Amino acid sequence: MEGLSAERPPPNPAMQPVRMVTAGDLLAALREGLRDFLRAPLFGLVIGGVFALIGVVIVLSLTVWGLPWLIYPFAIGFPLVGPFAAVGLYEVSRRLAAGERPSWRGVFAVIWAQRRREVSWMAFVMLFVFWVWMYQVRLLIALCLGLVSFASFEQFLSVIFTTQQGLIFLVAGHVVGGVLALVLFSITVFSIPMLLEREIDMVTAMITSLKIVFLSPVVMLGWGAFVTLAMLAASVPLFLGLLVVLPVLGHATWHLYRRAMPQQA
Repeated sequence: MEGLSAERPPPNPAMQPVRMVTAGDLLAALREGLRDFLRAPLFGLVIGGVFALIGVVIVLSLTVWGLPWLIYPFAIGFPLVGPFAAVGLYEVSRRLAAGERPSWRGVFAVIWAQRRREVSWMAFVMLFVFWVWMYQVRLLIALCLGLVSFASFEQFLSVIFTTQQGLIFLVAGHVVGGVLALVLFSITVFSIPMLLEREIDMVTAMITSLKIVFLSPVVMLGWGAFVTLAMLAASVPLFLGLLVVLPVLGHATWHLYRRAMPQQA
């Protein structure tokens, strides 16, 4: 992946050709994602394991700090940063599709190189949205439940599911979170694999990702809902399900991106 020369202007969003995504593309991408995971399982298990370990550490930290009630919103918002965690998986799929045998040195070299490329800025955007998500949870708790603290996670769940104020918080939180998740999904689902493969700027990548989502709104919303529910289900048993679910979805997203955007010349 050669860098852009100083004389070469950045690509225009209109110059990034895209195509409509169908339900058949989703099924094919899932099959190809599972195939890539089975062809190189150790990469997926390690990357998924690191992501799961981070989740476990954060949950334990919230418990130690006396903030167990933040575990639920954290688990809901945790999948928001999933696309960035899948960068290494995109590279594995790219190498497999090119007929290459992925190596740890090669894959991690690509991951490390992203610190100087546009992907690093996308990581900042994703972490910022995740921070906004966690902040609005605390704000809604203050507005709906008052300035209260919860001694345990079970007490927090009891309050939000058995009181009127708790149900208002639950509905409002999921509506706001849904809007944030939709925006983040739309600008990142294709932009991150695009930035990994192509030498374009972050804004062009986000606009192109939005174009694809707008071309196939029902299919892409279905894909976003499926990914979110799969990630949440995988997070329930101490995030252990992410060892398989994250890599399969990561590989599948790469193949979906390749179906949505024609090959570069």
